[in-house]
Amino acid sequence: MPSIHDFATWEPVLRLLRTAHAESIAAPGGYVAGRIGQHGWSLPMPRRRPQPGRALQIEDTQDEFDAVERVRGALAHAGVDDISFAAEISPDGSAALHLLHPSPAVEPGIGNPHPGSLILVEDAVPEPWRRLPEPVPGAVPAPSVDLASLERTLRERIPDAIGATEAEIAAAEARLGVVLPDELKVLYRVTRARWEDWGDDYEAAEHVYDAVGCELFSLDALYIADAPSRPSRWEFAAMKAVGTPPDAAVQGLVGSPGWIVFGDNGGGDRIAVDLTPGPRGHVGQIIMLDHEQDVGGDLHADSLTDLVLNGLGDERRGPRGDQPPAVARVNIASLSSVEAAVHPELEVLSIGVWEGEPLSLVPVTGLPRLRTLTAYPGTLADPLEIAKLTGLEFLELGPEDWRVLLDAGAVPRSLSAASIEIHGTRHPLPIVALANELLALWDRPLITRTTLEGNLGPVA
Repeated sequence: MPSIHDFATWEPVLRLLRTAHAESIAAPGGYVAGRIGQHGWSLPMPRRRPQPGRALQIEDTQDEFDAVERVRGALAHAGVDDISFAAEISPDGSAALHLLHPSPAVEPGIGNPHPGSLILVEDAVPEPWRRLPEPVPGAVPAPSVDLASLERTLRERIPDAIGATEAEIAAAEARLGVVLPDELKVLYRVTRARWEDWGDDYEAAEHVYDAVGCELFSLDALYIADAPSRPSRWEFAAMKAVGTPPDAAVQGLVGSPGWIVFGDNGGGDRIAVDLTPGPRGHVGQIIMLDHEQDVGGDLHADSLTDLVLNGLGDERRGPRGDQPPAVARVNIASLSSVEAAVHPELEVLSIGVWEGEPLSLVPVTGLPRLRTLTAYPGTLADPLEIAKLTGLEFLELGPEDWRVLLDAGAVPRSLSAASIEIHGTRHPLPIVALANELLALWDRPLITRTTLEGNLGPVA
């Protein structure tokens, strides 16, 4: 098995990249960079075009595939999930390959060799992922709840189903740490929805789907849709701001200890019983958790009885967690000034592409809930104004703005995570050095570098 630290392991990849970028590599300061991982890779290869009349086939990129597979085999052997690299290649073929080993304190970059978010505080998660449900005094089950009708209907529809025993239901409750609502117990007393009970008969499974109104999970597969069950990268999660309006049926949360997932709509969206409803909701209502969203849920039935008798109803969309005034975006297409974003409820300020004079952060200084700031490179009049934003937990800036803060010793110590915003093509090594300076301030594990030297020989 080739070693990840053997230059020969990388030679096929480097040869391909040298051929694809011969002119830029030969220029002063020229380099190539990429990322290869167990689940995919990102190399700056020119787009391959298929032969007319057919789709692109694997044999059309066989050289790239074979070169990458050699590296991936070495990664698997070394127990490494992914690795970034940068290489300088001289005209005579001599090359210096810099391997950038991942740090447990750094999320991988997306489609590029640069580091993702830096986790400055171990196990830290953004504020929306720490939010628990608000109590709703007076919340009660919906009038539609009818245990007898629910059981009778289910037994009529699936008369041969094998139900769960009381011991199996008790075991599920112990595993989940929650008492199952009565409607859910009725459902599983009729059918425990195990594949072995159906003999891997898809028609039997579809019969249960039709009877219940969704793809039913087995009793053993029930889970709590709490915040950790909906993970998100820091750079995305920090841009959310959860909240529940007074007229909401579903609380605008990432997750809740009262959301018990028991099924799926067949498209990856989870179906759950909601024991922590919003101000206008009912205990035990049925909500859907969109797999393309990481905040909130949508109301589809007032109760499990309602779901079984009437099916998934019209969607009542819940809060999504990215609305003003809590989240504000200043850019050429949205708000026209920082002043326009000022609000006591402001939590997230994103400054994007900007064509005017650089912006001052003075207007948002002192806002009590501001915790996230992202600023496109070159948009800030004075990066040192960030030091006065004492409640920040996430900060994303371009390399030059980070350099100003680091040189002045003004990096906010309130941060739990940070990100270096890269636009255009930048050599990874200076960016990694900058990331390591930030990690070192919190005594976090650094990104390490191994440099391999070799010779690719003359260009054929």
